[in-house]
Amino acid sequence: MPISSTHTHQGIEHDYRGRILIVDDDPGLLKLLTIRLRAERYDVEAVESAEEALGVLTRFRPDLVISDLRMANMDGIELLREIHRQRPGLCVLLLTAHGTIPDAVAATQSGAFGFLTKPVDKNELFEHVERAMKISGQSSSGENWSAEIITRSAAMEEALKQAQMVATTDTRILISGESGTGKELMARAIHQASDRFDQPFVAINCSAMSEDLLESELFGHEKGAFTGAHRSHDGLFQAANGGTLLLDELGDMPPALQVKLLRVLQENQVRPVGSTQAVRVDTRVISSTHRDLRELISSGRFREDLFYRLNVVNIHLPALRERREDVPLLIEHFLDRIADSSGQQRKVYAPEAVELLVAHDWPGNVRQLYNVVNQNVALCTTRVIAVELVRSAIGEQAQTLPSFTQARDEFTRNYLSRLLQITGGNVSQAARLAKRNRTDFYKLLSRHSLVPERFK
Repeated sequence: MPISSTHTHQGIEHDYRGRILIVDDDPGLLKLLTIRLRAERYDVEAVESAEEALGVLTRFRPDLVISDLRMANMDGIELLREIHRQRPGLCVLLLTAHGTIPDAVAATQSGAFGFLTKPVDKNELFEHVERAMKISGQSSSGENWSAEIITRSAAMEEALKQAQMVATTDTRILISGESGTGKELMARAIHQASDRFDQPFVAINCSAMSEDLLESELFGHEKGAFTGAHRSHDGLFQAANGGTLLLDELGDMPPALQVKLLRVLQENQVRPVGSTQAVRVDTRVISSTHRDLRELISSGRFREDLFYRLNVVNIHLPALRERREDVPLLIEHFLDRIADSSGQQRKVYAPEAVELLVAHDWPGNVRQLYNVVNQNVALCTTRVIAVELVRSAIGEQAQTLPSFTQARDEFTRNYLSRLLQITGGNVSQAARLAKRNRTDFYKLLSRHSLVPERFK
């Protein structure tokens, strides 16, 4: 049985220093390591086999895996390789009672972070764990830098992990994702996790103003530089000096201004409109966009050299329909926030209403979900928000999640169709690719009404 410790990133403060998954077929050692690491404020989950470890890897999202080298069925080296296939860069520390040189060499060549022999020295263990946490980007201070980001989604947790790893550097980051996915929240979280957290965070929407006004807002202007410039004005690069500037909706920046921005990024200095003097700035730039910048580059609407200056690290935020498991968490968070701000009784959703909200595709993402919850609370005259109110707010697009059988059949149908497309309708070849015998494969095709001849 696993010694579990369930974790959910829900925007509430945890004081753990990182998450560790321990894998060993010795229950006594599992218990000992768990006690030691929890005493050092690590969130620990412990399992007795590599197969169990792979089962909890996505749910638990560890910062470090500590695994025995010699285990039945799947050993530590095989587990290490599978972990690196699923989660490249995740640190794996291997333990063994057989501390031989060949074991150490095999572990190192397979990409193990470290190698410890049993019985495990406590201080040596802690030293390896501390080093692994620094590499993973896990803050040892336990500061809740991403408290505003409500999630238990593996994809979103991976984005947060990336963000934390680059936060303490001055690397320029491009945050991509559909409108309403929380790009500004992520930028603020990165600023909060950085060494600049006590300096200003400033955001500007590049699509919300004209070219001349945007230039003045970014770089500043001198008194008399243009009609209405009655006094000198420091731009946002100067306002964010020492801190972070978010260029939101970067893809909508006018081409002429892109050239000026490129110069600022190259020289780390700005020249206000109407001035002959440049001002040096130390401002970290984070950009965000919902548009495909590579497509804009192809059509000549975005500079390729600026793209490479700003897109050193890309963090992509998944759409809400790709992280439906977060919808109930977000609903609870929004209901709490609305009740706190209004001072009124907190409302709850009927179970059927929650199911409808989870099933919806949310083209406007988290922002749209908040607006719907806000509207539901405002229009609901009872404590319980009924499904009819949700259906009215969502409109005719309201839908339900497919059943397990429907989802399985849809996957199977799509998989078989893809095989037939690849093989040009050759059933024998398609069956070999699927690792099924020809008779069974024909039965599957018949069950899903797929005719091989139509793919030839």
